[in-house]
Amino acid sequence: MNATLKKLLTNTRIIILTIFLILCILAIHPNPDPEGITIRSVVENSSADLAGMKSPPENSAPMSRERVISIDNRKIETVEEYYDYVEALSPGRNIRVQTNKQTYSLYTKALTETHILPETETVMVNETYTENKTINGTIVEVNKTRIKIVTENKTETIELGLEDIGLKVYEAPTTNIIKGLDIAGGTRVLLRPEEELDADTTEVLVENMKQRLNIYGLSDILVKPTKDLSGNQFIIVEIAGANEDEVKNLISKQGKFEGKIGEEVIFTGGDRDITYVCRTAQCSGINPIVGCQPLQGGGYICGFRFSITLRPEAAQRMADITDKLEVLTTSEDGTPIPKDERYLSEPISLYLDGKEVDTLNIGASLKGTVTTDIQISGSGVGNTEHEAAQDSLSNMKTLQTVLITGSLPTTMQIEKIDNLSPVLGEEFLNNAILIGFTSILAVALVVFIRFRKWYVTIPMVITMVSEVVLLLGTASLIGWNIDLAAIAGIIIAVGTGVDHQIIIADEIVTKTKEYYANWKSRIKKAFFIIIAAYLTTFVAMLPLISAGAGLLRGFAITTILGVTYGVFVTRPAFAAMMEIFSKE
Repeated sequence: MNATLKKLLTNTRIIILTIFLILCILAIHPNPDPEGITIRSVVENSSADLAGMKSPPENSAPMSRERVISIDNRKIETVEEYYDYVEALSPGRNIRVQTNKQTYSLYTKALTETHILPETETVMVNETYTENKTINGTIVEVNKTRIKIVTENKTETIELGLEDIGLKVYEAPTTNIIKGLDIAGGTRVLLRPEEELDADTTEVLVENMKQRLNIYGLSDILVKPTKDLSGNQFIIVEIAGANEDEVKNLISKQGKFEGKIGEEVIFTGGDRDITYVCRTAQCSGINPIVGCQPLQGGGYICGFRFSITLRPEAAQRMADITDKLEVLTTSEDGTPIPKDERYLSEPISLYLDGKEVDTLNIGASLKGTVTTDIQISGSGVGNTEHEAAQDSLSNMKTLQTVLITGSLPTTMQIEKIDNLSPVLGEEFLNNAILIGFTSILAVALVVFIRFRKWYVTIPMVITMVSEVVLLLGTASLIGWNIDLAAIAGIIIAVGTGVDHQIIIADEIVTKTKEYYANWKSRIKKAFFIIIAAYLTTFVAMLPLISAGAGLLRGFAITTILGVTYGVFVTRPAFAAMMEIFSKE
């Protein structure tokens, strides 16, 4: 027995399998006891963001993500403990958040709402303007600032409580295995560009969509280009935990935003014309002047507003155009307009994807004035006042996102949307584990009945389990999602492995003793059959990588990896075990 064990421990093929298994186990489960709760994302401009905390890098391993260990020296072990502690905080406090990487000092901010009052006041504001200046014989535009006295409405800021510190968290994962959307739940959208895109434009499109979804506040996002067997281009977007309503309009439309006076474009979305889009409570939200009003046919409409800052070039274009407009002193019915309420003859119209979003009158004081700070408004509707307010804020959030990210290189046609339930996915995963375990026991029983030898059954079970571990370890190492297609690939790979192991066992065990001396030729014969089957499977899987717009990619790649591990790692080790045991 000691001699047999020594041969097993010193055999090169078995050592190679052991090394692979150790590396894969470490990739799956590098930390036996992770503390705290894991950070899923950090909200932009939140207390956490201002303190230097950042969202996890894209496609980072689950167990490598930053974890909150304690807040103000109080241990945080569950998500419930985190939210209970955070909800009890008050504005204006400095708190210390300790993570597994460093300690941060956060300042809690008050959640406020600003109301515009009917009373007016005279204030001094900084105004940016351009001036031509000659430098070394060349005329250049120089940006300057001057103080301007204006009359505006007074405002009242009401404190509503504590603004969220900006951390989105979840229970610390215990493995690096990334569950696919089929198991974790969420939304998968298959998009087709309306124009043929080259590689560079496709890359710009993917990055723009990622930025748009991240800014909108969605996390755990996968955006990837793919093609089908006919060469048609597609974009696959997978968002864990999101629903169809949140993402449909955001990702399918080009998001081309324009502000026009007449037919002249003053500014467009993106950083070419816009330097800042306000998304805080102080300068965005439900418009207090308009508020929510009942509609004549039923339901409600609520207005929103937020401010943006234009680049000086866009502000100058607006000044040049408004300088040519007239100031209206009477309304359409001839009623005189008070001096401080007069506006210009042309409004500024806001368009999103060619559809008018809103029309805003331009105050007379802005005639020919270079103004970088302007206010955007719009509305939302609903059956109740609450629904209308929510729709208004959702429209505002979408518009803000488009203004920040700019337009996509082309419009996108939605080919398919799948909403996947995490409950059904988790149930399927549990059933798959149970059935897999039962299948291994069933195979072991059948093999034992067939060969009546324990040294065939035990190595075969070890090999099957090893192939599963190797596939899961590789998926954890490269950040490959384990979804239903990948699970099917694992089943195919392990099932193919059992067939090959039976071929190897049959070549050795069923022969009479006089053939044992010629075991090498028997193994070569078995491996000739195995290599032929491997190459057939490999070639058959290649077209599936692009089939179905790449949705079968997980199945194809997992199957290829599985049979490759089997041919070059696990089956040679199985043959070595069979060789050692049979000689004993």
